[in-house]
Amino acid sequence: MGSLGALVKHPDDFYPLLKLKMASRHAERQIPSEPHWAFCFSMLHKVSRSFALVIQQLDIELKNAVCIFYLVLRALDTVEDDTSVATDIKVPILKEFYRHIYDPDWHFSCGTKNYKVLMDEFHHISTAFLELEKGYQEAIEDITKRMGAGMAKFICKEVETVDDYDEYCHYVAGLVGLGLSKLFHACGTEDLAPDTLSNSMGLFLQKTNIIRDYLEDINEIPKSRMFWPLQIWGKYVNKLEDLKYEENSVKAVQCLNDMITNALIHVDDCLKYMSALPDPAIFRFCAIPQVMAIGTLALCYNNIEVFRGVVKMRRGLTAKVIDRTNTMADVYGAFYDFSCMLKAKVDKNDPSAQKTSSRLDSILKTCRDSGVLNERKSYIIPNQTNYTPLLAVLLFILLAIIFANRGPSGPN
Repeated sequence: MGSLGALVKHPDDFYPLLKLKMASRHAERQIPSEPHWAFCFSMLHKVSRSFALVIQQLDIELKNAVCIFYLVLRALDTVEDDTSVATDIKVPILKEFYRHIYDPDWHFSCGTKNYKVLMDEFHHISTAFLELEKGYQEAIEDITKRMGAGMAKFICKEVETVDDYDEYCHYVAGLVGLGLSKLFHACGTEDLAPDTLSNSMGLFLQKTNIIRDYLEDINEIPKSRMFWPLQIWGKYVNKLEDLKYEENSVKAVQCLNDMITNALIHVDDCLKYMSALPDPAIFRFCAIPQVMAIGTLALCYNNIEVFRGVVKMRRGLTAKVIDRTNTMADVYGAFYDFSCMLKAKVDKNDPSAQKTSSRLDSILKTCRDSGVLNERKSYIIPNQTNYTPLLAVLLFILLAIIFANRGPSGPN
């Protein structure tokens, strides 16, 4: 539920973490009894616990559609990501994947661990897909077809320019934003959002993941697949893998900051998209990942650890984001605070500093102009005087009681 050291340093994380743990257990108990739906929701918990938790807020019909949409695209992504599959086999599968979702007898073995199970047991997903309303099926088929074609294109094409980068991110994530907007519209609770805004929602999340996962992706076996555009990294090093070497640390951080500055261009569109969502459950479903993304970028900016290991938000802060992202005022407040954190790290000597500051100023102005910043209490940049040693002592006592009641045969 979070390391003891982190809880002592941030004792106010304890309650949100406890709520998150309870919500996660509740979500696991909501898994349907039908074998195909049980497989789908169980697999969702295995491949993305955070996503499985967030969609529990949606009504049952939309929740089922979003679950299948996610798993279909996760399966498609598994085919794309498996570098052991030969190109002449992979490309036709990607292009025809939208047809396979209608065939419960189809499967293709690839991927590892839970993703291999997902592919081997794909008939459960097809069976559940065929039970969805026609409007949901058409939306999922359309996005799967377009995404598969885009992935196939980039199997044989390098990401060289920023335009290539945006195009690739559109295929693998922007289309997810378009598809979710179609599903929201199909359920009758939302107007159909403009494609440009839906696309930006996906691009902001995808670019954050590409930035954060540099080291994991560059070290992938048997062959790395990278999507940092040559137009950006080529300004700093001769080869993309050079960024991970210690002697290139200064250039690596400058390149990282350039990549993050590129991602920030999508924030204003994301805020517009979220501000137009009237349904509270759909709003939270969309808003929580976006707040997590801006928080991740704030941690990654100017941080050499991106090239040394894993950089991510502490679990307690993640729990707070999930617990306290309920209204657009909360979103404006979180984006404002994380943008302030990020701006405080900008080095005026960084090659991208002026562009970074300009984009952050635009985000901060949008948040201020909302007029709701005074309606929330910041949990991202807390007032340290609020937390006394007594609170830490009480936390120690509470944890001692919990561990004392957990014998050798107690619950895990």
